[in-house]
Amino acid sequence: MRRRVVISSTIGNALEWFDFTVFGLFAGILSKLFFPADNPHSSLLLTFATFGIAFAARPLGGLVFGLYSDKHGRKKALVVMISLMAAGTGLLGVLPTYGAIGIAAPLLLLLARLIQGFSAGGEFGSASAMLIEFAPPGRRGLYGSFQMVSQSLAFGLGAAMAIGLNLGLSADAFASWGWRVPFILGILIGPTGWYLRQKCDESPEFKAYLAEKAATAQPSRQTTLGQLFSEYPRELIASFCLIAAGTAINYVNAIFLPTYAVAELKLPILNAQLGLLVVSLVNAVVAVACGALSDRIGRRAVLVPALIIYSLLFYVILQRLVAAPTTANLWQLQIVAVLLGALAGPMPAFMTEIFPVGVRSTGASLMYNLAVMLFGGLAPFINTWLVQMTGDKAAPVYYILFAAAVGLIGLSVYRGRPAMPAVATQPAQ
Repeated sequence: MRRRVVISSTIGNALEWFDFTVFGLFAGILSKLFFPADNPHSSLLLTFATFGIAFAARPLGGLVFGLYSDKHGRKKALVVMISLMAAGTGLLGVLPTYGAIGIAAPLLLLLARLIQGFSAGGEFGSASAMLIEFAPPGRRGLYGSFQMVSQSLAFGLGAAMAIGLNLGLSADAFASWGWRVPFILGILIGPTGWYLRQKCDESPEFKAYLAEKAATAQPSRQTTLGQLFSEYPRELIASFCLIAAGTAINYVNAIFLPTYAVAELKLPILNAQLGLLVVSLVNAVVAVACGALSDRIGRRAVLVPALIIYSLLFYVILQRLVAAPTTANLWQLQIVAVLLGALAGPMPAFMTEIFPVGVRSTGASLMYNLAVMLFGGLAPFINTWLVQMTGDKAAPVYYILFAAAVGLIGLSVYRGRPAMPAVATQPAQ
């Protein structure tokens, strides 16, 4: 059952991130097909704005599905979410372009993104809660890391498909129908994930939580959203700040950097995609190793060094890349993102175990999606805007340094609680 839970959680999360990755990697062609304009930069900005605006639906989805998961169980919420995700992804694959239906095309594109954003909103909190609640004692970091393994594999799969389509198709064929292939494949992934999630048991920790509530004659009492904010402010702040840092690094590396390398540095898109593919696969291994390491030495002992070292190396190597825009320097910058695996591995366990079971999915989902909306979804747009407004091709450095500082502040705010009820989590390390 643990194996089934890991696989079903990984597939669902991978479907979410696969779509987001492909959308970012295909931003160049999508901007021409859905947002044609005289200025290519304007088209690209509109595409990235659509990418970012869709994230506005994620906090709402996180709140709705988080509350549903904390009331009715992780399993039921996860089954509904993967169905919606598959529908939104499939819609993207069959949309007519601007040339066929005019202004309706970008509006329908936005609708598809909003469906995806809403459904993906509760995925992180509920899936992470499911993973750590099934984990054996002392292995929550390891089990939670599979949440991030799925993201790394999704980035890798998205990059591999982009490389294969660019190499195997002519420019005309790719613009005509090739870009649709990854989105249509998402329809096939959905039913597989739905079937596996239907076959999973409910989390044993959540069932114990319900049993304790029943035993204390309070079966109908639910922790309200107001209580979540009044009783767990440090947990909420720490979760938000940590995800803000991680998601900024993630989206800059996986979504913004390949397009930036082509548009600003005039490097081949294939080289940027190859770098992303290699780093994503390596990060899957690093995330598992660092998740397990955090079970031994503590979450903070892994998270803090990863944030500091990454931001410093990003600063140095991006300056070098701007001064000498070569593929070798681009790959060096992408390789630095291996440290994202060290950050991502312990993150799901840290973010979920600091909340009691009754508010775990809601707290983690809400903070995760607010942070991803502000620091992740808008990252490509903000960094593109920064480069254009300042004229400084190294401007993304300041975004990364700011995000890393936010993450460190969040980790300093939360110091753990000395004791929690039996149905609550163990204090974070």
